[in-house]
Amino acid sequence: MLIDKIALILVIIGALNWGGIGLFAFDTVAFLCGGQLALLSRVIYALVGLAGLWCITLLFRTGEETGHTPHAA
Repeated sequence: MLIDKIALILVIIGALNWGGIGLFAFDTVAFLCGGQLALLSRVIYALVGLAGLWCITLLFRTGEETGHTPHAA
C-alpha cells in the first residue's frame, strides 16, 4: 500500500533525526526548517508521529492484508 510506504519513509526520517540528536546533539529537521518551534518543523514532527502510529498497524496485519503471502518451506 502506498500509505504504508509513505509512513515507513517518514518513520525512517524520524529515526535518523533522533539518531542525529542522540549521537551528535544535532536536530536536522530543526536546522533545515528554521528551528524546533517553526511551523514547518512542527508539521514534520507531527507527520512523523502520525506515521509512527500508522506503522503500529503493520505489526498486527496478516499476510493477505499486506499483499504478502508466506513462502512454503
